[in-house]
Amino acid sequence: MKVRSQLIPKASGKVFEMGCGGGINQQFYDASMVGSFSGMDPSLKGIEFARAAAAQKGWDADLRQGFGEAIPFGDASFDCVVCTYTLCSVEDPGQVLKEMRRILRTGGLLLFAEHGQAPDEGVRKWQTRIEPVWKRLAGGCHLTRPISSAVSAGGFQVEPIGACYIPKTPRWAGWMEWGAAVKTG
Repeated sequence: MKVRSQLIPKASGKVFEMGCGGGINQQFYDASMVGSFSGMDPSLKGIEFARAAAAQKGWDADLRQGFGEAIPFGDASFDCVVCTYTLCSVEDPGQVLKEMRRILRTGGLLLFAEHGQAPDEGVRKWQTRIEPVWKRLAGGCHLTRPISSAVSAGGFQVEPIGACYIPKTPRWAGWMEWGAAVKTG
């Protein structure tokens, strides 16, 4: 929540949130900076919670059920995309990044906070061993997915804000990175 509280207020303009279910990030948006709010999530129940959170903010939000591999919005529709703790569990993170890039205008901002592949070799070995069981227990969550390098490979210029092991969390599950990434040409 601390990372969310520092990252989400940077969102402005026409904002799209990938994995908006539950509405957990909405408390951190600066409503005076957000011109419109849209999002999607695969969970219908999550979308219902997100719609309730948007209504409490007084937003007329366009929130849809769906998967990030096929975002149902037009090219260059948004100034900012927010993606927190979502890329670990999507089917094809490369395709999701491609879609997020597609819906962003040139110069638009992707704000991300994700957990994934640790920088330490010993921890990565444990992540690889534990991941098959972890995915079944944690809704398809992958421990070994790269974060900033994947965002960069998705066509973004990454500006890291922070990276660390989450305190009081096993290192194999606790590597996290967050930052802002700009859609270039």
